[in-house]
Amino acid sequence: MKRTFFFSRRFQKIMGVIILITCLSGCIPAALVVGATAGGAIIYDKRSMKTIAQDQEAGEKAGALINASPELKGSHIAIATFDHILLLVGQTPTESQRDLAYQLVSNVKNVSRVYNEITVQPPTSSWQRTHDAWITTKIKTEMLTEQGLHSTQIKVVTEDGVVYLMGVLSPRQVNLATNIARRADGVKKVVKVFENPQ
Repeated sequence: MKRTFFFSRRFQKIMGVIILITCLSGCIPAALVVGATAGGAIIYDKRSMKTIAQDQEAGEKAGALINASPELKGSHIAIATFDHILLLVGQTPTESQRDLAYQLVSNVKNVSRVYNEITVQPPTSSWQRTHDAWITTKIKTEMLTEQGLHSTQIKVVTEDGVVYLMGVLSPRQVNLATNIARRADGVKKVVKVFENPQ
């Protein structure tokens, strides 16, 4: 006897999102910065093609500058860019190295603002980085299935259990996104790196 299985619309959306995230995570370039990659690629993007290209170029340039610095040896630094905003996350052994990373990227072309969220501590383990990637995937999946949330304008980056949210959103949208991120298991803190829409 032939059996027919019916899945809820929400389940279908979630499965579709997971498949898309899995596929795209392997083909979206991320800057390699002292052995670290910045995650948080978004599925659909409303930025102009020019802005997307400028963000990617800025991230690659910033990564190259940091990788070329021998003074940052022993650091784990990742870079994320969105709408001309550049985010630095990761760990450095000393405060001076943290400051140096900021100085190196502060004048990168097409970057209007730099957020330096690097912490002074030993680099995270490979297990923690894998766990961070899983947290990011869970949050992005929930955001993309949340009715009323403009998830296409949000980039999610997780580093050592701290979730960073980037994008251009209204205050109401910021609150929605923040609440979703806070509910995810394993999240220590949520840091908002949002710009108000013009």
